[in-house]
Amino acid sequence: MGSTTHRDEYDVCIVGAGAAGLTAAIFAATCGGNPRRKRPRIVLLEGAPRVGAKILVSGGGRCNVTHREVSERDYWGGPRTIIRNVLRSFPVEQTLRWMHELGVELVLEPTGKYFPKSGQAREVLEALLRRMATLGVELRTNWRVQRIERRADGWFVVQRRGDASEIYAQRLILATGGMALPKSGSDGAGYEWARAFGHTIHKPLPALVPLVLERGAEVGGRFEEFSGLSADARLVLRDDSGKALAETQGPVLFTHFGISGPATLDLSRHVVAYRDRTGTRVALVELGHRDLPTLESAIAMLQAAARESPKRSLGHVLAGLYPERFARALAGELGPRVVSQLTREERRHVAQLLTALPLRVIGDRGFSFAETTAGGVDLREIDWRTMESRMVPGLHFCGEILDVDGRIGGFNFQWAWASGFLAGRGAVA
Repeated sequence: MGSTTHRDEYDVCIVGAGAAGLTAAIFAATCGGNPRRKRPRIVLLEGAPRVGAKILVSGGGRCNVTHREVSERDYWGGPRTIIRNVLRSFPVEQTLRWMHELGVELVLEPTGKYFPKSGQAREVLEALLRRMATLGVELRTNWRVQRIERRADGWFVVQRRGDASEIYAQRLILATGGMALPKSGSDGAGYEWARAFGHTIHKPLPALVPLVLERGAEVGGRFEEFSGLSADARLVLRDDSGKALAETQGPVLFTHFGISGPATLDLSRHVVAYRDRTGTRVALVELGHRDLPTLESAIAMLQAAARESPKRSLGHVLAGLYPERFARALAGELGPRVVSQLTREERRHVAQLLTALPLRVIGDRGFSFAETTAGGVDLREIDWRTMESRMVPGLHFCGEILDVDGRIGGFNFQWAWASGFLAGRGAVA
């Protein structure tokens, strides 16, 4: 890269000071757990003025650190055998112990999610920064990387954007994240550097993102009427032939643009990928009540309601399942009806609305509103034991830059902790 005005040499350079990068820095600085080794010189580079932006906004500002039960089945992207191996190398129990060592007391909520007892995401970030500082890791903010190359002698050279500053490192960890929440500093630059080193990049797409619905006269197209309402539901993505491609369960939140909420966010990566893969304008998603998994179960419920309370209105019966405003809209498909007076065809029609209400998805809210990224560096090109590239010796990866995305509930943080642990330890092995 030519002459420089400033040059520093380090054992390990980490690019990206998010959850995975901070974790990698800490475990690299502890020499992979070997107290007899000389502490390496480590520098952590962050392009933004402040570090850990995603940590601070996660979980509504509380930081969902991990989940009670985590397995490879909670993730998509690369081969699940590799994901499983990474997760087992730093399981939930180890995350809990580590957070305790950092001074962060966690509480387990009924949903299985772990949060700081303080309810403050900043506590997690500050604990990580304290430990890193204690270990002597050098942190440089506002250090946007312009270019990275590997010299013939094996040294990595990282050049700063805007001036001639260069950092030389024997090992490089890319923890640059994906493209979700670009205001946090995630701009996808890490993908280009990985591609330049010969790595395969699976197309980055928004994941854990709200979905945009098509407006229409039917109930599913009148979502604006229900804006702000939440329902405990089941969502099913179907292809053009009617085959179920993915299914999620949980709260669904109606909004002015479509739907959000945990069940929607979990389904979104499948919907976005399906629309991108097929080029279809509309993806069909069916909404059903969580406690009515089949058409027959919904019909049986309506028959039981007719026997037990024959004078109850259909709207009143449905209000026991959904918020009143939404229940009235469903019942209004038939006009005023007493539940015991429904014909067989009408009962079947209502049952279909309760188990498979069609929602026409025409888009998503994009990376600006996505919580994570689907796609990234191909896992098969990484040695999971050290997160080192199989193509470029000394190059490691961790976190969201990899082709792994988890469901909502602390799973993406668990991936960050686990992959960061392996990358940091591997870089000083």
